[in-house]
Amino acid sequence: MWFVMQPLSQIERDLTAKIDQQRMLSRTQDWAAINSGTGNLDGLARMAQELADAFSALPGEVTLRDPAPVTVVDAEGHEVEKPHGQHLVCSVRPEAERRFLLTGHMDTVFPVDHPFQSLEWLDDETLNGPGTADMKGGIAVIAEALMALENSQAAAGIGYDVMINSDEETGSLASAALIDELARGKFAALTYEPSALPDGTLAHARGGSGNYTLTFTGKSAHAGRNPQDGRNAVVAAADCAVRLKAMQHAELPINPAKIEGGAANNVVPDHAVLRFNIRPKTTQAEEDFERNLNALIAMLSSEHDLQIALHGGISRPPKPVDAKAQKLFDLVRDTGAALGQTIGWQATGGVCDGNNIAANHVPVVDTMGVRGGKIHSPHEFMIAPSLTERAQLSAIVLHRLATGDML
Repeated sequence: MWFVMQPLSQIERDLTAKIDQQRMLSRTQDWAAINSGTGNLDGLARMAQELADAFSALPGEVTLRDPAPVTVVDAEGHEVEKPHGQHLVCSVRPEAERRFLLTGHMDTVFPVDHPFQSLEWLDDETLNGPGTADMKGGIAVIAEALMALENSQAAAGIGYDVMINSDEETGSLASAALIDELARGKFAALTYEPSALPDGTLAHARGGSGNYTLTFTGKSAHAGRNPQDGRNAVVAAADCAVRLKAMQHAELPINPAKIEGGAANNVVPDHAVLRFNIRPKTTQAEEDFERNLNALIAMLSSEHDLQIALHGGISRPPKPVDAKAQKLFDLVRDTGAALGQTIGWQATGGVCDGNNIAANHVPVVDTMGVRGGKIHSPHEFMIAPSLTERAQLSAIVLHRLATGDML
């Protein structure tokens, strides 16, 4: 076996003693007070600087990487560039033979004008606030666990990269290339999304996700005098949405989400935009859909006598759990048991940067963050004692990864 279940050694007990609950809690509260919605570039810049200060305590180089260019389709069907914030990278001992990747995200789903901006203690252990669980508490755990790890002799023999991106909540399109770059060749990876359930359950296998936009360009005409001369883009978009939904099956959930377009009631609309999401559970389902989508576009373009332009695609490939990844899950479970924590896992339809990491054949556990719940809502909460629980768990997992034998 790769790792053997064992109680904490004295060295590992010493590492857990280095964890500072108050420092993590203070950082989480300070960072959650900064609005860093994905579109708030000023807030993201402020967060990036705060994080740079925190990770500068580690013996590595902290840099801010510019986002990759990203385009989106606006309501008029025009492709426009969408700005993003910078991503933080902390690289420690890049020359080491055995290296790890730890990832998180500084952005939240709450824009600067959202009413949910403040923190409130719901009880002695439960903190309600934007990003407390997803995932500013998780970032605090990363920093604390690595600071503890650096107190061990084993740390000198390994290296790691920390990547905190600014656009995870919108699909990591501006950071996907950076994730791929940093994931290549890594021994293992940990991502600090909050636990799948408040009891600490981990997300296991994940499906994939793709966001698509179809722009329909028809021909306008008077709805009463000469409707036969028009080519109705809204009807074509609606037809497409129905046909897309009919393509859905157990391995491929499809969600037509929004149709934009049209004009006055007496005008045949020559413009429409259809946006939809797919959640392929397997690579085969993903590949089949791409082929079927191209065929559908060609058919609809012919039937409705108009043009259809495609934008978007798969941003999160499916993430199955192979044998090597399962052993990493087993290590996390067994380390949790040694710490008195009961840790299980379950498959989920959600996606995250762990999908992108796993695509590089790197074993990853992607819910190493705090225990909490009700994320993406004004009821989001973090269970404060889990800061220490998860920091201790990460520190010991990393120590065992540093000293354990491979298969």
